[in-house]
Amino acid sequence: MSIKIGLFAYLIDRIFGEFSSKKHPVVYMGDYIQWFEANFYKDSIWRGAVLTITLIFITLFTSHSITIYIDYMQNVYIQTLLFSIVASTTISSKMLHDSVKDIIKNPSNIKYLVSRDTENLTKSDINRAAIESYAENLSDGVVAPLLYLILFGIDGAFIYKAINTLDSMVGYRNGKYEKFGKVSAIVDDIANYIPARVTAVIISILFLSRKALFNFYRYGKRHDSPNAGLPISAMALAIDVKLGGDTSYFGKLKQKPYFGDGKANIEESDILRALSFGKIFDIVMISLLIISLII
Repeated sequence: MSIKIGLFAYLIDRIFGEFSSKKHPVVYMGDYIQWFEANFYKDSIWRGAVLTITLIFITLFTSHSITIYIDYMQNVYIQTLLFSIVASTTISSKMLHDSVKDIIKNPSNIKYLVSRDTENLTKSDINRAAIESYAENLSDGVVAPLLYLILFGIDGAFIYKAINTLDSMVGYRNGKYEKFGKVSAIVDDIANYIPARVTAVIISILFLSRKALFNFYRYGKRHDSPNAGLPISAMALAIDVKLGGDTSYFGKLKQKPYFGDGKANIEESDILRALSFGKIFDIVMISLLIISLII
């Protein structure tokens, strides 16, 4: 059943994309995180742990209640449709592709995709940031939720989204979140350990790049995150560009290593080449899910 739901959920997301932002589950998760922070924030690992545990519990309770409700319906076709629609909200393939492609026409929108300071970025810097965001979020927004959906059902996919949302909002290593976001960051590292490596391998294979396949880990392990650098490095090596480098966050320049050994001047054509992966991935993923259903 989970494979069928995964197939239909992926197709729904690719065709229709995200629902209205006011109705999306991730928005509600973000609202809870902001509410908790506004009322209970303290520079404390314990407070951050309570935030992580409570959001995961609320998410599990909500998703499981929805699952039970749909299970009560007698018509299997309606069940499948509803499960697929609900599950599709955990996948962000179309939105990711469209958002990154939009950067070509609207470079200033890069501020919506990345957490780095964007005011003084050059055109090449913006293109680099877009490709990095695309590669990293292929894991966070597509491969990981789909993997957890197939393995653990809707509950698994939504719990993953809660963990990932926590990390994106409080999982920073700075004065405010070093302790408060520590548990969220650790849990996110654990949840993304396998998906990040799977994504890096998929990128390497679908681009037919031996260079990427045999070198993504060597470059990726230089990243502060045990996961994020792997798909970024695989993408950089596959399309022959150099990603990473010193980056400004919250007004402070952070020294970062380079990922890949290709050209440093990133052009719009490089974004399009990176995005071409999505079309190949769609065909392969949909084919594999269909084959899995048949056998």
